[in-house]
Amino acid sequence: MSATLAALLARVQNKTATVGIIGLGYVGLPLARAFATAGFRVLGFDIDTAKVEKLNAGKSFIKQIPDETVAGMRAAGFEATDRFARLNEPDAILICVPTPLTEAREPDLTYVVNSANAIAGRLRRGQLVILESTTYPSTTRGVMLPVLERTGLSAGTDFFVAFSPEREDPGNPTHSVSHIPKVVGGLDAGSGDVACALYSAIVPKVVRVSTPEVAEACKILENTYRAINIALVNEMKVLYDRMGIDVWEVIDAAKTKPFGFQAFYPGPGLGGHCIPLDPFYLSWIAKHYGMTTRFIELAGEVNTAMPMYVITKVGDALNDAGKAVRGSRVAVLGMAYKKDVDDPRESPSFELMDHLLKKGATVSYNDPHIPSLPRMRHWPHLEPMQSQPLTPEYLAAQDCVLIATDHTAYDYAFIVKHSRLVIDTRNATKAVTVGREKIVRA
Repeated sequence: MSATLAALLARVQNKTATVGIIGLGYVGLPLARAFATAGFRVLGFDIDTAKVEKLNAGKSFIKQIPDETVAGMRAAGFEATDRFARLNEPDAILICVPTPLTEAREPDLTYVVNSANAIAGRLRRGQLVILESTTYPSTTRGVMLPVLERTGLSAGTDFFVAFSPEREDPGNPTHSVSHIPKVVGGLDAGSGDVACALYSAIVPKVVRVSTPEVAEACKILENTYRAINIALVNEMKVLYDRMGIDVWEVIDAAKTKPFGFQAFYPGPGLGGHCIPLDPFYLSWIAKHYGMTTRFIELAGEVNTAMPMYVITKVGDALNDAGKAVRGSRVAVLGMAYKKDVDDPRESPSFELMDHLLKKGATVSYNDPHIPSLPRMRHWPHLEPMQSQPLTPEYLAAQDCVLIATDHTAYDYAFIVKHSRLVIDTRNATKAVTVGREKIVRA
């Protein structure tokens, strides 16, 4: 073991190492909390100056992490900064930045490359660089590493490199980083040793794999598995609806089998930062190897068709009530991509809203976790909106109430009671017994 590696490993093991995290979002901030709680000094980097100022004032911007937690992190030495010139300070740098798709559904690694360039500008001997952002296999070695080695320093000797995919599940405290096994793939044995030692301080189990490519492929497999199975039940939903069969009852019955079946649930479309995007990273790289990933492409077709399926159900239900979509007042309940979170990324609710507006509906929304709609990359034309109070008067004034996200905070019996028509895309009204004639499931 080289003296450089031994010194870094010692700092990690005795927790005198400084951990730097690039990207203080829904992945980076919980990771910062975990390291701060474990006793490490944490320096967080983000390009959003307002976010940095808020965190340094002890305030959170994520529902699942309260202000008190951020204040505690600050007391433990956590600091946020937008000065990337300070990237020479951390001993370990973890990259937790977005990896979106282009309009052509190709990987957009701009944030990863920008982060690598920023690190390269301040890279010093004895640092560990770990990519956590979900991407296609070979990104760490083929995209990030060449940028870092342009400094003249050598990976595995002067500095160390690994990939460890994030597994954060926003809104689920039992699935936060501190409760989930961590897959780690080092570029070489020394990189793997020090990366595993670092994560061992904050997770219940480290699963070491042979290369960064295996770790990258692991994350893509996890998310592709979910995307394909969600597409399957979405397709079943459409078929069973035509057959007059309740797909939710079918799933409830099937999941009583103790082996060979895992329940997935249909919805109005895919949302979040992983499932709608990550499988297409794999389908893109597959083409470079002369393959077409047919399951992924088909699942994408099915899942992206779901919002329009819901809009068709809305139109049919309004038509049955003697109304057109044009001129109707429609309330969308839930703009977050899943229940009980304040995260609207890739939420199908935006597409539902966009379709309704284009058809001439007057659209408003309520979401107890999102008081005002942020500007979204794919929906820049949507006008600013504020969440409307969910009062009996508001519900009664709507021609249609569309449940897009099944937040626990909603009183569904109350919603049905005061609404004229309810379109339920999540089976949220399952337990409602009074007023079921008003409910259409989509």
